[in-house]
Amino acid sequence: MNRTRAVLLNTALLTATSLLMRAVGMMFQVWLSNKIGAAGIGLFQLIMSVSALASTFSISGIRFATTRLVSEELGRNNPAGIKAAVRNGMLYALGFGMAACLGLFFGAEYIGTRWIRDTRTILSLRILALSLPCFALSAVLAGYFTAVTRVIKSAAVSIAEQLIRIGTVVAALTVSTGYTLETACAIVVAGGVVGEIASFIMLYVLYLFDRRRYTFRKVSSRGVMRRLLGIAVPLALSAYARSALSTLENLLVPRGFKKAGASAEKALADYGIIQGMVFPVITFPSAIFYSLAELLVPELTAAQVNDRKAEISHTVSRVLYFCLLFAIIITVSMYVYSDTIGLTIYDNADVGRYIRILSFLLPAYFMDGITDGMLRGLGQHMHSMKYNILDSILSVIFVYFLLPRFAMAGYIFVIYFAELFNFSLSIHRLSVITRIRLPGRKIALSLLSAAGAVNFAMLLLRAVRLPLANTALSLTAHLLLTAVFYAGLLGLTGCVVKSDLVRLKNMFKRGALKPTA
Repeated sequence: MNRTRAVLLNTALLTATSLLMRAVGMMFQVWLSNKIGAAGIGLFQLIMSVSALASTFSISGIRFATTRLVSEELGRNNPAGIKAAVRNGMLYALGFGMAACLGLFFGAEYIGTRWIRDTRTILSLRILALSLPCFALSAVLAGYFTAVTRVIKSAAVSIAEQLIRIGTVVAALTVSTGYTLETACAIVVAGGVVGEIASFIMLYVLYLFDRRRYTFRKVSSRGVMRRLLGIAVPLALSAYARSALSTLENLLVPRGFKKAGASAEKALADYGIIQGMVFPVITFPSAIFYSLAELLVPELTAAQVNDRKAEISHTVSRVLYFCLLFAIIITVSMYVYSDTIGLTIYDNADVGRYIRILSFLLPAYFMDGITDGMLRGLGQHMHSMKYNILDSILSVIFVYFLLPRFAMAGYIFVIYFAELFNFSLSIHRLSVITRIRLPGRKIALSLLSAAGAVNFAMLLLRAVRLPLANTALSLTAHLLLTAVFYAGLLGLTGCVVKSDLVRLKNMFKRGALKPTA
């Protein structure tokens, strides 16, 4: 299999895996919200905000560092360097993973009492700590499989891990009776620990088999470790700051709602609706962009190592264009079908209302994800981290001052500001180091095509007596038909032509990114 086909196949595999995992995860979230309620989801999300901070410390930039180093060694055709990169990465990950585990386990009482201000989270935090070493080690192996474009292995493991986690939780909560929110959250966290341990074991076994394809010679690891630290440590320091600020923001949100007059349970419920219900729905399609962004890192790294500037500029422009086309139809669909989505999935009108409000943010959200991935692939990760830290600082300030006065309206403003601010800085930086060319006329036509697709779908399904209704069948039919009409209109309006598809196929082909006729 040539390199082009391998990259395209891996992109499809990562996308399919991410979509499947998000679909299963969203169904699990719906089941869990019915099981423990919005307040329970809110409490669990607070635990997860601390988990994000602990996880950031445990991996400390190692996944990206591993992907970057292995990609560089592949570009140099140096199998020994690949082995050294993985070995040193695992030593690095084990050290930070164990430190994070011990810190969270023994600091759980302080964090639950002083930070979260809810003692019901202490047990969950201690259980969560046990997964951190395996989580860190798995990040190294996932970075390796991404760099060598054999993501089918890590994709299969991700699916297995998700199924193990959800299966464990569903089984435990089903057989348990009379559990409290504290116990329920502890069970959910324990399911994640079981899944994480299983994931590492499977990834390591697959790595042992995969590396047999290389013929290794003895190599000094001193230089590799120095290069690894040069990439990972700056990333880690920046990630610590961003994650700490993000955790602080998440902890301040329910407090802000309470200061605005909400009860403790209502504050948790409102927070749970946004973070645990709305965001999983509106960010569901982003799996495609994050999969592509992950695979763009080794591709852009290789192009940069070999000084292929024209290839880089063309790749960036085409990826952004196709990303925007996709984001437009998602935005329009989320806005038009918002109420139906909220009632069909969660039987909650508030969810639909917030989906509609936040739908306008989606183009920036999706584009920011892919832009961030390209910046990392081009060695601009420090700029990306600086922007993330800056918008996190401003978000914390806004949450602290706005939420006690404006409650949910203030929180919506903070969400919009943070994403738009970050995206504007990231896209500006990308435009500085590359030439971005986006066809304005085609983008305008794609907006009209999206609006037309939604209306055509509604008219046709109404004509065949399947009007828009709060049922899974009706919603699925409308979304699928909207997508079909949109694809057709993009072709009719010239927004996507045959040469664009050829470019999309060839954009990963090294040295073959010249525009096609």
